[in-house]
Amino acid sequence: MSKKSDKKLKRAIESKIVKFLVSNPQKHYSPKQIAKHLGIIQPIQKKLIARILENLFQKGKVKRIDDEKYQIKDTFPGVAEAVIEFTASGAAYIITPVDEDDIYIDRRNTGKAMHGDIVKYAISKKSRSGKKEGKVTGVVKRNRTEFVGTIEVSSRFAFVRPDNKKLSVDFYIDLKKIGGAKDGDKVLIEMTDWPEKAESPYGKVIKVLGQSGETDTEINAIMEDFQLPYEFPNEVLAAAQDVDVTISKKEIAKRRDFRSVPTFTIDPYDAKDFDDALSFQVLENGNVEVGVHIADVSHYVTPGSIIDKEAVNRATSVYLVDRVVPMLPEVLSNFVCSLRPNEEKLCFSAVFELDDKARIKKKWFGRTVIKSIRRFTYEEAQERIETKEGDYQEEINTIDRLAKILRKKRMNAGALDVFSREVKFRVSEEGKPVGVMVKTSKDAHKLIEEFMLLANRSVSRYVGEKKTKELQYPNIYRIHDEPSDQKLADLRFFLDEAGYTINEVKGKPISYALNGVMKEAQKNNELEFIAPMIIRSMAKAEYSPHNIGHYGLAFEYYSHFTSPIRRYPDLETHRILQNFLDQKPPKRSESDLESSCKHFSTQEKKATDAERASIKFMQVLYMSDKVGKEFDGVVSGVAKYGIFVEDAESRSEGLIRVRDIDHDHFHFEDDTNQFVGRDTGIVLRMGTKVRIKVIKADLINRLIDFELKGIEDQD
Repeated sequence: MSKKSDKKLKRAIESKIVKFLVSNPQKHYSPKQIAKHLGIIQPIQKKLIARILENLFQKGKVKRIDDEKYQIKDTFPGVAEAVIEFTASGAAYIITPVDEDDIYIDRRNTGKAMHGDIVKYAISKKSRSGKKEGKVTGVVKRNRTEFVGTIEVSSRFAFVRPDNKKLSVDFYIDLKKIGGAKDGDKVLIEMTDWPEKAESPYGKVIKVLGQSGETDTEINAIMEDFQLPYEFPNEVLAAAQDVDVTISKKEIAKRRDFRSVPTFTIDPYDAKDFDDALSFQVLENGNVEVGVHIADVSHYVTPGSIIDKEAVNRATSVYLVDRVVPMLPEVLSNFVCSLRPNEEKLCFSAVFELDDKARIKKKWFGRTVIKSIRRFTYEEAQERIETKEGDYQEEINTIDRLAKILRKKRMNAGALDVFSREVKFRVSEEGKPVGVMVKTSKDAHKLIEEFMLLANRSVSRYVGEKKTKELQYPNIYRIHDEPSDQKLADLRFFLDEAGYTINEVKGKPISYALNGVMKEAQKNNELEFIAPMIIRSMAKAEYSPHNIGHYGLAFEYYSHFTSPIRRYPDLETHRILQNFLDQKPPKRSESDLESSCKHFSTQEKKATDAERASIKFMQVLYMSDKVGKEFDGVVSGVAKYGIFVEDAESRSEGLIRVRDIDHDHFHFEDDTNQFVGRDTGIVLRMGTKVRIKVIKADLINRLIDFELKGIEDQD
């Protein structure tokens, strides 16, 4: 056995030993007993167990009992200290990096921990099902010390109720520390102390955001709650104004000139930052050339500059329901870098020569200069696809035909055909929702999507495959792991209850079979609740310098390249690619990129959560003047205390408590996660169609209460 293989085997066995001892913290075992429990029978591996245990003992990670038995230590790194995550009920789970199962913490045993803290804990017992329960013994590090909430002011003191439902404590505020806040204001507070005998932590108001329930106040509160900046420092704005925006002949001479090639953008009707454009021309050999032109933000934003540092901190633009909070100051995002029509713009481009079967014959990457001749909305481009009429319809239809071929190849390779149906509110100047639009993905959207995917994966492969011994280029990959066995098992159970089966196809990934499930659900008009469950079973995509491919897209290589105005990883990818094209030594190490990737992934999640929170607020606001009105809906979630229903018009989700349902006496079935009527046999589960009445819309807590008025006929 090689030294490398020996080390790999040792690490694998050590991991199994640690997991076994952690699962049995009150017991001690000899090497022979551990080998038996782990099913290890080879003599060499048995001897290795003894050596590993001795090594763990020398490092102080296990205790030795009676000179021959070993027991896990409470102070074992990553076991005695781990992150705690709370649920809305006040209970919590320890997210252990070593153990396979999270550890349940009853709300009475959470101590002074709060959501996201790193805590010390002890395993107290096992439940009948074998799952471990524990208790918090101390807080090692706070996840955060600033919180958003609504202040309640009395004559002697004040309390702040946090917006985050995973924070189950209120904050005590001395009247001298309310910072001018009035009763009912939304505030940002800083936690200052949590005395040993106090039930509540102490805090002070550091910013008054405005009156709770007002749109601007609530949206700003969401940004503060997710620790996302929504105002640019004055010095950053000043630096952006001073950026040299002239395009000199000398600069153009360094670039490939596409100004005479027909080029256009296709974006949402209300877009202001145009990241990408497409050029199209027929070549002499009969093939076509499609250029994917991306704003060259790297020309204007240099590494280490004050604008760059602010962009790194933000990492992404945040798309809230009524506004965009950009990564770059608007003078750059909406004007200088935006690929606006009839303006010369500097780009970084991926140019492809394709034959009539969408086979790539040549590709080129590099810096360019373009001049967009037309700005299309998605609706305008879709009209040309459907009617074959209008300006540039021939170019758009040719690109659309190629995009459909590329998409078909991707689907055949096992890419997940993700169904999305987004709700967009029409908002008045006063910030009130006055209408709802449901955004569905049509051919024009898919056209842009396919060529952006083509550029992203081609750039990623170009850098990833062509490393040399002299120049080992680290890259930022967008990775997506395969779904876990447990999540797939849960999905199979859910789909089986809903009447669907995952029919796997030999030689194809399971995503191919899941696409079949979604096609069947679409025929049954049940895709809207089947698709989200399939998506939830998938792993989360993230950024990493270590490439494992992108499972959902069925790509071996994938990076983000096409949106540098709104995503910092794309800007970094541009710099890496140019450095690679210049054959210069890498400017950043893999370990340096790794820490950046973690930050980018964290900021992306915050931005996504903030977007969802803003939509939730707008949905509650939309329903606030519809109390007493009835809507059609579908059950979107089931809990022991009631059902969540999504109304068909605005996709607003509200709760119907089981105690308030008078159609029958419903009892909850744990194993099937559904309610069943005792007398009628009516079933309430995910996907059940119902008629609902709006009872209450709570803007401060962003909650909607519905009343059940009717249930679809069930055979």
